[in-house]
Parts: sequence; C-alpha cells; structure tokens
Amino acid sequence: MAAQDVSALREAREVAEWGVPTRRGNAIFQAKVLCHRARRGVGNLFVGPARLGKDAAPESPAVLGESRTPLWAAGVPEERRYELGKVHNLRRAAARIDGIVIPAGQVFGFWRQIGRVSRRRGFVNGRMLKEGCLVPAVGGGLCQLSNALYDAALQSGCEIVERHAHSRIVAGSAAAAGRDATVAWNYVDLRFRAFAPLRIEVRLSADELIVRFHGQPGPGRTASGAPTNAPGDALPVARSCTTCGEVSCFRHESAPREEVTGCTAFLVDENWPEFRDYVAATRRGGDILGVPLDLGRHTPARYRWGGDGFGRTGSAPLAAILRAVTIRRAPAQGAARRQAELAGTERIAARLARLLTPEVTSVCVAQSLLPHLWRDGHFGGRRIEVLMTRLPMAELQNRLDHAFAEHPGRATLGDFRASSTLVAAETEALALAARIITPHRDIAALFPGKALLLDWRMPAPPAAAPAAPRPRRIAFPGPTVARKGAFELRDVAASLGLEVALLGSELEGDAFWGDVSTCRPDSARRFDGIAAVVQPALVEDQPRHLLAALDARVPVIATPACGIGPHPLLTLVPAGDPRALTAALAAVSGCAVPSEDR
Repeated sequence: MAAQDVSALREAREVAEWGVPTRRGNAIFQAKVLCHRARRGVGNLFVGPARLGKDAAPESPAVLGESRTPLWAAGVPEERRYELGKVHNLRRAAARIDGIVIPAGQVFGFWRQIGRVSRRRGFVNGRMLKEGCLVPAVGGGLCQLSNALYDAALQSGCEIVERHAHSRIVAGSAAAAGRDATVAWNYVDLRFRAFAPLRIEVRLSADELIVRFHGQPGPGRTASGAPTNAPGDALPVARSCTTCGEVSCFRHESAPREEVTGCTAFLVDENWPEFRDYVAATRRGGDILGVPLDLGRHTPARYRWGGDGFGRTGSAPLAAILRAVTIRRAPAQGAARRQAELAGTERIAARLARLLTPEVTSVCVAQSLLPHLWRDGHFGGRRIEVLMTRLPMAELQNRLDHAFAEHPGRATLGDFRASSTLVAAETEALALAARIITPHRDIAALFPGKALLLDWRMPAPPAAAPAAPRPRRIAFPGPTVARKGAFELRDVAASLGLEVALLGSELEGDAFWGDVSTCRPDSARRFDGIAAVVQPALVEDQPRHLLAALDARVPVIATPACGIGPHPLLTLVPAGDPRALTAALAAVSGCAVPSEDR
C-alpha cells in the first residue's frame, strides 16, 4: 500500500474516532466545562494551592531542572498570527511565574500563579487544543509553558500532585515523549510539591522558552505521583483548520486570512540627532513609534522625533509630564534627582509597552527604558536593538565606586546607586541584545562584535569665528561635579594660574573654585578667547560642548570617557591623572609645568 494511502486511512480512522465537531456537541462540552470550573472553584477555596511570592530565594543557585523548547515552528504562513499570539501569551505568563519561590512542602499551582487569561489582562488569540482540534482561543499556547514546568519538575524530583496529558499530539510539543501537561482554566491544572525550596526562572530568548528550577542539591530523588500516558505514536495528531481539510465542521475558518509579517517598534526617549537619523534610515512603513511626549508642533525639542512614515505611533504624555515636573522639583544633584528620573522613566516604559502587540517581532529601544521593559518580560521572542546613551549601570557604578574609594571626600562620586535588581535587568538585557547602537566610542568598545558605531552629529558652526585665544583662558563644559573631572581641573588650573570659563552649572557649591579665576561667558560667544575646552571626565554621555569646540577649530583636552574619535585638535588624557592633564594644559597655554608635576 502506498504511503499516501496509509496516511489517508489513518486520517479517516482519526475522524471516525473523534467525529466532526458539531454545535450540539460543543454546547454539551461547554456545559460540562462550566460544571468542572464551578466544582474546582469551590474546591480551591478550601484546599487550593497558595499564591507564591518572589521575595525570597533558595540559598544555592544550582540548576536542578531545565527545559528548553523552540518558540517558533516552520509552519504555513496562515498560522503565523496564531504563532505570534502564542509567543505573546507566553511572555505574559512567564512574567507571572519568573522568580517565584516554592517553599519546602508547598504546592505550586499553574492557574493560581497565572490567573484567568483574558484580553483585559493582555492575553490574545493563539491555538488551543479543544475537543481534538487546534482552535483559536484567548491564551492559546500556554501548554508549552506547562509542559516545560512539568518537565523541569520531574528533573528536580518534585511530587506531581496533578497533571493531565494531552489527548492528541501537538506538533513540536512534549506529548510524544509523555512529558506533557495540558492546562485549561481552571479545572485542568498542573500542580506539584517541592521537597526543598525552589526558585523558578522563566525566560524567553529570541528563539526559545527556557525554564529552570534552582535550589539546593540534595540526595537523588525521582518524581512521584507522575501519571503516564500512552506512547506518542499511539495518539492521533491534532490539526487546525489550515491542515485538517474538513470543511463541514461548524468551526471551519473559511474566511481568507491575510499573512501577518513582523514589524519593528521603536521605543525612544531623549531625541539625540544621531539616533533620529538612524531611526529615519531603518524604519519601514508598518513600523511603530513610541515616544514619551507628542504634542505636535508644540512638542519640546528633546522629544521631537517625528512620526511620519510609521504605521502607528503612541506616547505617554501624563507619565512624561509627571517625570519632567518631578525632576525639576528635585535637587540639582544627588540621589533624589536620579530616583525621580528612574521612577518617571518606569512609568513611561509601562505605558509604551502597550504598543508591543503580538506582531512586533523586533524592538529598537532607548537604554533608559530597557531594564524596566526587560524586567516585565516584554522582550521574549523578539530581536532587540538598544540605543545606548550612557555606560551600562554596572560599568558606570563600578567606575564611580573605584573613584570614590580613592577620593572618599568627593561626596558626589558616591551619592547614588541604582538597585541591584535594576542593574541586573539591564545587564541581562544588554547581554541578549542583538545590536548596540551608539555614537559613543567608549560605550561601543564594551560590546565588541555587536556595536554599531554612529558618527557624532557636529553642531552648526558659530555665526562668527571665535575671538583670538588668550593662552591662559580655558573653558570647562561642566557641570562642576566630581565625575566630570572638576576637582582635577581646579587643582591643575590653580597650579598653572589659568582662568576657567564655566559653561555648565555649578553643583559643588559657590566656593568650589577657591582662588582660581573664573568667568561665565555669553553662550553665543562661549569660545571667545578660549585656548582650549577641557573635560577630564570620569564619565561623560553627551560631549556636545566638545564637538562644538572642535567644529569651531578650538582645541579640546578630554578623556576617552567622552567618547569622541580621533581628531587633529583633540588631546586625550587618562581620567584621574593630574600629571597628564597638567602636561596637556601646559602645552596649549605655554605655561611652565610646576617642578612637583614633572
């Protein structure tokens, strides 16, 4: 008998066994479901599992069980919308489970952690196995997560309290190996008991669903109470309307469905000209733009990205205005200002996350929004590009910690540190990002092989050339704070007898410069009489004053932390090195180097 004849007979046998779904059969099925849900709901009031928290962790980070399953299958184009929906549902559910801790002896309940799936809670249509068919349903695809949790629970030696096998094989699932666990709100559940404290980690990479159980290694255990099901090859294969060929079924999806292709969401914050050019050059017609504030022609320049050419745009006006007001009311320097900025950015990120609908397969995101969106699970299954505006928090705080240890009297070096949770979220997201985009050379150097180095946009040249330089007058872009090299410059300027033109705000107090002669030039003629613009910074995000000076043919003395590439008028000195700074300043000013600095 030919292979196609065998296949046809098998399909006919399966249809005969299961029958073609009917409206009457569906009504009976739904009535049974309601009864089961009511009975389970009453039972959960008395003996249901408790809701588990995320505020503690086992002592050991050892991985006791791990499951890795692919997110995407090579299917027909018509199924793409449901596959995107499945991955979106997995993101929502993973955020509810990732990080929870199961105390010793406690029972984990899948539905107790996830809650009821609904559109109101952000779940969308995916494929779900129902009466032998794969049908569209809100929350469809969550069985991939329950399968993975069951597999990891078996590896970790948990007691399986409740588990139900699928009635058919779903392509790409664990049903063929008998390690699957189907779920249906709320009466078909997955429950297991931990013998020792366990922490569950759930991650979605660009291609995989990853579930790990962390805990203290102990004597080898095998899972108990795990039901078994028939071998996979004895089960019929579940089919959707795209693949079954049965057109008489009342569920048949006869209407043609347009093919769904992925799009990119650009979630941006402060408008850097370099990033605006990049977004304009890479966006496509169906892409999405999310900005903090969009007031049309009244939009402040820092948020003026322009939405022309995008399929859809969105903003977070209330969160953006609240952030601006809170920051303005905060002190000019210190922890309160940074905390206000982070809290405001978190609210903006939460609002812009609504733009990440299932068809978004790629996200180009501002670094400020990155850790908040990553922590809340919005990037799983998506390609991520990051618009980097500053050093990663881990690297930034490491540099500040070292500098503060050397100079404990400089309080502004140690006045704020982000939470370890936020730092870890940014570190994880940057590690998995496909590309890092920045014009800053110091930042790009931290990501060899995946950094895209943009050219700095040079500012418009001044209307008139700067007046002839005075050898002993230099400019400091500021602000006057330790991390920008203000202490080193003050000491060197005093030893060489230089005058300092202050271009930024003074945050170290009015008496900071002491006996050093200072002035505050008019912004339009800020380079008049300047021998050099000097920025011996430990960290510097936007060297705009330095770029303007180079464009005006004024020499610049800076550190590699300023992120500018080679230039004939640029002299680089190490951060925190007074001798190198003294030598560079003496060269442009013609001053003799003091004997103690030689």
